[in-house]
Amino acid sequence: MRTSRISTTVLAATAAALALTLTACGGSDSAAGAKAGTSRSGSTADDSKASDKTSETGGGKGTGAQAITATGHGASASGSQAGSGKVITVGSTDTRQCHGDEISYSVLHRFPKQQGEHLLITARNADSKPCWVTSYPSVILGDTSNVLRLSPKDAPGGNTRITLKPGGKVYSAVNLFTDSAATHASGTFSLALRDQTGDTGPATEQDTFDGKGVPSKFSWTSADVTNWNTTKPYDF
Repeated sequence: MRTSRISTTVLAATAAALALTLTACGGSDSAAGAKAGTSRSGSTADDSKASDKTSETGGGKGTGAQAITATGHGASASGSQAGSGKVITVGSTDTRQCHGDEISYSVLHRFPKQQGEHLLITARNADSKPCWVTSYPSVILGDTSNVLRLSPKDAPGGNTRITLKPGGKVYSAVNLFTDSAATHASGTFSLALRDQTGDTGPATEQDTFDGKGVPSKFSWTSADVTNWNTTKPYDF
């Protein structure tokens, strides 16, 4: 009877120990599972944050670049259109025609009473912005009323624009011819710029000077004028 009680007691203790062991193992597995679950949830949240961050960064950069492009070019909200080069074209054609008030003129009387006598007109852009001239100047000598014709030696240049940057110069020449005793004489003439249709702007009166800066009178029976050019005509 005593042996039986001891065995029963030992068996009960063993069973209790086994139960504790199983409980510990089960608790460990549950904790591990819970930990894994927590780790998985944290990973999902991090992935979500990363996705949001990527979306914000990518979208933000794209929108920012597009806005900068549109603002920089002042054209379109579309990046491809804003960077298409159309703005450069608009900028080029946006250069206005010279009206005359921004032009500073000087007139040199060359070879007085000699063969090749002419009035060298120098036009300089005195403005801070570029402008263009075309064709040939509209010139009326002295107190006459006739507008001088284009020199037959010069090709018509009505469709050619010459852009004058600030400080830039162009040249034209009034060719003077004395064929008879019936001549005119003057020391001034009026000058106006033409547009591409041939219409003229406001005229200004110009005085002529010799190479020493002294006012110089000229005489003529007939005369004509050359196109604007970036080089001096009869530069000899």
